[in-house]
This record gives sequence, structure tokens and C-alpha cells, in this order.
Amino acid sequence: MYENSGFSNNKTEKVKKDYIYFDHAATTPVLSEVVARINECFTKFYGNASEPHLPGRNAREILENSRTSVAEILGAGSSEITFTSGGTESNNLALFGIAEAYSKKGNHIITSEIEHPAVLMPLKALSKRGFKITYLPVDCNGQVDPDDVKKALRAGTILVSVMHANNIVGTVQPISEIGKILKEKGVIFHTDAVQTFCNIWTDVNDLGVDLLSISGHKIYGPKGVGALYVRKGTRFVPYIYGGGQEKGRRSGTENIPGIAGLAKAAEIGFATLEEKIKRLSEMRDYLKNRILESIPGVRLNGHPTERLPGNCNFSFKFIEGEAMVLRLDMAGIAASSGSACSSSSMKPAHTLKAMGLSNEEAFGSLRITLGFENSYEELDYFIDELQTIIRDLRDISPLYKNTV
Repeated sequence: MYENSGFSNNKTEKVKKDYIYFDHAATTPVLSEVVARINECFTKFYGNASEPHLPGRNAREILENSRTSVAEILGAGSSEITFTSGGTESNNLALFGIAEAYSKKGNHIITSEIEHPAVLMPLKALSKRGFKITYLPVDCNGQVDPDDVKKALRAGTILVSVMHANNIVGTVQPISEIGKILKEKGVIFHTDAVQTFCNIWTDVNDLGVDLLSISGHKIYGPKGVGALYVRKGTRFVPYIYGGGQEKGRRSGTENIPGIAGLAKAAEIGFATLEEKIKRLSEMRDYLKNRILESIPGVRLNGHPTERLPGNCNFSFKFIEGEAMVLRLDMAGIAASSGSACSSSSMKPAHTLKAMGLSNEEAFGSLRITLGFENSYEELDYFIDELQTIIRDLRDISPLYKNTV
């Protein structure tokens, strides 16, 4: 984390912009190629994939081709992919499915303090059923120490769930190191890779995970569709019962348009991944350096280098994040003060608190998450507007006035 102490006098020339979108960690626009594929499935390949007639067989072919595409990107077998309604369901499916399947072996589960609510809330429900949950701390950069995972293991540990990268500060976790520890101990390992799939490399064998969750709308695909990877040989109990679709893991008529859209977005994202990582990392660092150099009383939240390519999270002293978000919106810029999944909450982001930030620092946070369609011109316009907004908000802040 870094802090500075002075405004820069260098101002970029203001440019009139259409609305600028810097909230890709919350969701992404859908690619035109993906929309075309979805529409094709709605209008041409509308059959039920469980039916033996021609429309059903066509739908089944799309379903299985999509499964193969997602599996290949993850380095998995196609039989290891289960399609779901999104990241939240994938996480719930993983946690409840493993907890029940291995309950006779033990009742202890390990996770981190900074997981997404789609992991924390199911674990809270499991704790009410008698499961014992250990919540690992993170350091000031938001990282879990693999040694803490090792120390927390005990005879009844059946599952560890640690997210691949944090959705708020972008810190990437040492998943491969944790995976090696757990493989030696024979403990099942799940990771929430909603933020990392097609944003950084997510080969399940390199990561050493047994289950991995993904979502379509984080990778320029549709909302309402996701997938769960379950390593072959891992015992698993479903919690949605019905017609036995998805090899019995998740019953319900498959969402063929959504699944095809997810696969198309993944294919495009994976084909351009190396270029995307390079470009977004450079833009992220440009944004980070400009803000730290030009605005006083600001700190970067999260790991300085081990972070998602497009994620920057800052805390600004003496002002409130929601006020910045509203002012930026008026300037034609979308950013976030935290996780969009819980933006209605007035509590400070649990991730930032777990990293040791005060309430004031957590409430004063701003998350900017970039996409490949963003430009340096947009970044310059944003930085220029942000400097004005920070000055204006501090001018009316009683906290700031007491310091000058």
C-alpha cells in the first residue's frame, strides 16, 4: 500500500466523453459476437437438450460443444463441467455438495475472511448445521498466508475454500501453493474464480484445485449462467433435484442460449488473454501512478503487484466513497465504492476491514475496474474529473476542515 502527500499541478485537457464504464468487476458489457450466438440459440436452436428429436439433438450438440470449450480453457475434462445459473449457485453447489458428501469424514471447513458473500453466507448456513468453520486472516495486502492454511488443518478438515482473486481489491491469492499443501493432506480444495476466469490464467491442474466456480457476466458474456468444475473422483451430493440433467449434479432444463453465450465469451476471452493481461496491467499501473502522484491523502488498497490486471482500489482521506461514485456518475463515469452485490449495505467492506483499514478508510474507498474497451483518453479524463471531485468533497468535509 502506498500513500502520498501533494496534488499535482499537471492537469489534462478536459474532453467531452460518452459515458465511461469503469466497473467491470461488477459486470461487463456483452460482446456483439456473444449476442449473435445467444440470439441464434433463441431463434434457431431452441430445442430441449434432453429430447431425442432433431431440435433436441441440435441443442444437445451445442450444450456439449460449449462444455468442451469451457473445459479446455480450464485444462479439465468435459465431464468435469457442470453448468449453473452463475457464480453464486456454483459456490453454493460446491460448498453444500462437498459438505454433505464428506460429512462422515469430518465437519471442519477452512476459508478466508475476505471471501465473497456467495461463499460466506453458505458457510454461515452450514455452521448452523453443525459444521465448524475457520476463517483465516489476510495481511495488509489482502493475501492469505499458505502457512496459515497448513496450521489450520486438523483431522476433521474436509474442505478449504479460498477465492482466486478478491473482487474488491483485486489481490490474487497463492492458490497453487495452497493447492500443493492440501493435495499432500488429501483435503478437498475449492476456489471462487469468478474474477479470474479469462482475466488471468486459470488452469485447474496448475492451481491444484478440486472445484472451481466461474460466471458468464464477468467475461463479456450473459448474466444468469455460470459453471462449476468438479475434479473427477471427487464425491459430490447435489442439492437441486429433478430430471437429472448435468449428470445429476444440477437438475433443470439447460439454459442453452446462456451456456452457448458463456462458451463464446470464454473462447474469445481465452484467445486474447495474453494481450488483454498486458494491456490492462499497463493501464492499471498508469492509473495507479497518476492518482498516487496527483492526489494527496490517498492509498492503494490491495497487493501492489499480485493483483488483477484491471483492478485499482483506493482510499481517499476525509471523504465518503458513495459521494465520489455519485459525483463521478454525474460526470459520465461508472465506478464503485465496493462490491456491487452488497452495495446497499451501509457497513464498510469486510475485505477492507480484514486488511486492517479503519472505518473511515474503508468508507472512503473507490474501486476502478477496467476492461479491454477502455482507453488512456478515458483514464486521463477520469483522473482530471476525480481531482476536482476530491477537492470539492473535501471542501465541505468537516473532517478535512479540522485538519487545515
